Amino acid sequence: MSQPDSTPLSHIDRLWLTEAIRLREEHAGPLEDAEANRRANATGGDLAQRIQTRALWLAERDGQAEALQHWRQGARLAGLLLTLLALASGAGLAVAALGDGQRPVNLFWALGSLLGLHLLMLFGWVLSFGFGRGTSLLGRFWLWTSGKLARDAQAAHLAPALLLLLQRQRLTRWALGALVHGAWSLSLGSALLVLLLLLATRRYGFVWETTILGSDTFVVLTQALGALPALLGFSLPDAETIRASSSVVSAEAARQAWSGWLLGVVFTYGLLPRLLLGLFCGWRWSQGRTRLALDLGLPGYGLLRERLQPASERLGVCDAAPATLPAPHAGQRDGESHGALLVGIELDDRQPWPPALPRGVGDAGVLDSREQRQRLLDQLSRFPPQRLAVACDPRRSPDRGTLALIGELARSAAQTRVWLLPPPAGEALDSQRLEDWHQALDRLALPHAQGAPLRWLERGHD
Repeated sequence: MSQPDSTPLSHIDRLWLTEAIRLREEHAGPLEDAEANRRANATGGDLAQRIQTRALWLAERDGQAEALQHWRQGARLAGLLLTLLALASGAGLAVAALGDGQRPVNLFWALGSLLGLHLLMLFGWVLSFGFGRGTSLLGRFWLWTSGKLARDAQAAHLAPALLLLLQRQRLTRWALGALVHGAWSLSLGSALLVLLLLLATRRYGFVWETTILGSDTFVVLTQALGALPALLGFSLPDAETIRASSSVVSAEAARQAWSGWLLGVVFTYGLLPRLLLGLFCGWRWSQGRTRLALDLGLPGYGLLRERLQPASERLGVCDAAPATLPAPHAGQRDGESHGALLVGIELDDRQPWPPALPRGVGDAGVLDSREQRQRLLDQLSRFPPQRLAVACDPRRSPDRGTLALIGELARSAAQTRVWLLPPPAGEALDSQRLEDWHQALDRLALPHAQGAPLRWLERGHD
C-alpha cells in the first residue's frame, strides 16, 4: 500500500495509531493482518518497530490514519471554539464586574466575580494531582468536543488511545494542563483588556460595604492583596483612602488608586499564575514526549511477538476468521523494483501454460494453494518486480479471495496489469461473468485486457 498524499506521521502519531489499533483489536477481535505482518517482517527492526509498521499498514487500510486527520481537524475546531469562549467569557466578566458606571462598584464583589471561578478551578487542578488525574473538566470537554467534531466512526478509539499513551509517562496532565491554562490566560487577558478599556473611557466610583466587619479589616485585607501587585508597579491605596471608601469617594486620586489596585490584583493573582503554569506545563510536555514508547508488556503486543519475530515459520490457519473482512483494494509499491514477472491464478489444465515469454520476463507459475501464494508474496516483498502481469481465467467468478490476492500482488509491484485469458477453443465465454470481472478490476483501479501483455512485460510499453 502506498502512503497517501499527506504530511509525514510524527513519532507521536505513529505511537498513537499503534495504540488505537491495539484497542480496536481488544474490543473487536484480531484483524486480518497476514499482509501487514509480512510487510512488517520484510521491513525488519526490533519488535516495537515491527509492531508500528504492522499497525500503520492496518490503519491505512482500514481508515484509522484518515480518521486521525479528521480528529485533528476536530481538535483544531474545538480549540477555536474554546478560544472564542475564553475571550467572550473574559470580556463578559469585566463588563459584569464594573457595570455601566451608573452605580458605584463594590470592590470585593467585583474582585470575586473576576477571580472567584478562576481560583476555584485552579485549586481543583492542584488538588487533582493528589488523586493521580491531573486533568480538568475543561480538558476533558476539549477531548470530547474534538471527537464529536471529527464525525468519523473510525475515530472512536483515538481519544482513549491518546490518553493511555500519554498516561504511561504521566503526560496527560501536562498536555491538557497547557491547554487549560492557555484558555484561562486568554480569558483573564481578555478581562484585563476590557477592564482597562472601560476604566479609560468611563468614570467609576468604588466602594466597600459591610454590616458586621470594621474598616480596619478592609484596610488589612486590601493592603495584603495589593502588596504583591505593588511590587510589580501597580498602585496601592493608603489606609485613609481605604477607610474613606466605605462611601463613594469623588477624589480623582482615589479613583485612580482603586483602578490600579483592581487591575494589579487581577493581573497578579489571575493572569500571571495561569501564564506561568501554562509555560511550565508546555515545558514538561516538550520534555516528556520524547520518552514516549510502546509498552511491549501489554497482552495485545505480547501476542504479536510470535507472528512478527517467529522462532520458526508455520503454515496453515493461525487465527480464526474475523467477523468482517476489509474490502479488497489495490495500489502500487513505492521504492526500488526490477524486472518483469508473469503469474497465473487458479488456471486449469486446458489452459496452455506458460506462454512463450520474452527474454527477461520471469515465470512465477500458477498459484493454486495457500502455500504457493504465501511463498510468492514473501519473495515479492524481498524482490519486488517493476512490472507484474496477473493471468486470470474469466470463466471463474471474481470471488473476494481472488480479488484480495490480486490486490495484494499489485501492491508488491511498481506496475500491474491483469490478463483475462481467452477461453479454450470451442468454448464460449459468459458475457455477464466477463462484465463482472471488468467491474471488479475497475474498482481495484487495475488495467486489464484479454490480449497478452507480453510486449508490455518486455519493454514497459505497448
